Amino acid sequence: MTTTSQEELFRFLEDRFACAQACTECARACATRASLVDPDGTENQELVRRKGIMCAEVCDATCRVLSEQNQVDEETIRVQVEWCRQVCLESAHVFDGHPGAERTAEACRACARACTTFLATLN
Repeated sequence: MTTTSQEELFRFLEDRFACAQACTECARACATRASLVDPDGTENQELVRRKGIMCAEVCDATCRVLSEQNQVDEETIRVQVEWCRQVCLESAHVFDGHPGAERTAEACRACARACTTFLATLN
């Protein structure tokens, strides 16, 4: 293995770990945000609750896919990470309009950035 390929492998593993870690943080933030919203609240509160639950589930699933060493093919990983990136961006947008959800929106954006970085290592 050449130094360049070793460096590429280390970068791939670091980016994969960073993405999985960001997914975990985002899932935690979204689950917490969803639990704080009144289930019988306004339509906007219901949207925040649903997006929080969905984002938490997608991020959790993505973290699991990224944690499975050599059990998932690259295309499956790519599709899962891209889906996570999209859901995080959509959720961040919804959280932007909800007072008190700024940290959750930022966790979603951080996860989307980590997903984007990891996707770049797959190309």
